Amino acid sequence: MASQIARRLIILGAPGSGKGTIANRIVKTYGMPYIVVGDLFRRHIQERSEDSRTIKEHIDKGVLLPDDLVLKSIVDELEKFREQGFLLDGYPRTLNQAEMLHRQMKIDHVIALNVPADEIINRLKDRWVHLPSGRVYNLLWSPPKVPGKDDETGEPLSQREDDKPAIIRHRLNTYDKNTNPIMEFYKKLGVLQEFHGRESDKIWPELKKYLDHVLKEPSAQKVAA
Repeated sequence: MASQIARRLIILGAPGSGKGTIANRIVKTYGMPYIVVGDLFRRHIQERSEDSRTIKEHIDKGVLLPDDLVLKSIVDELEKFREQGFLLDGYPRTLNQAEMLHRQMKIDHVIALNVPADEIINRLKDRWVHLPSGRVYNLLWSPPKVPGKDDETGEPLSQREDDKPAIIRHRLNTYDKNTNPIMEFYKKLGVLQEFHGRESDKIWPELKKYLDHVLKEPSAQKVAA
């Protein structure tokens, strides 16, 4: 088996695109560190880091964190895996963030999942949640044992407001508006690869074929020191 070369990867995908499923398969298959930005900020808060108060105040208010603070937190984390490689999920969210990250650290490959909006709406409109635990059910492929009730507690399930079709479509429009410039940026750098499909199980074989190739071939891109 050919040796695997460390690569710095980003995964992009709209809410409901199956990004989490695909990301976990990448991490399991290739054994690379998985950095999820939301988890990173939660860890900052739990550990009461230097920036935890600012992070918590912004999250509690529902406002975006300053780009420079986000970049600092992420780069500090990524530096730990600079030579090992990583999969980054949840960043960048804007073109400015992509440009700022590029100045700090070069990314080798950006994977973008392209799932039709109608498919995402169909997935999310049937999603129900047990709010106290965060357990998620889907009426199509993972329904609760008793309709409307959590399997473990028997408590009622709820549908999140942002899982209703009109709101999902608005979220997808917002995602496209923010992400299209990011994709153009990485396309110009020659590191973007898009994968189209309706099912993660059908997207995954093509994505794996691509990664099997690029993770075993020397990079043509000059890697920053």
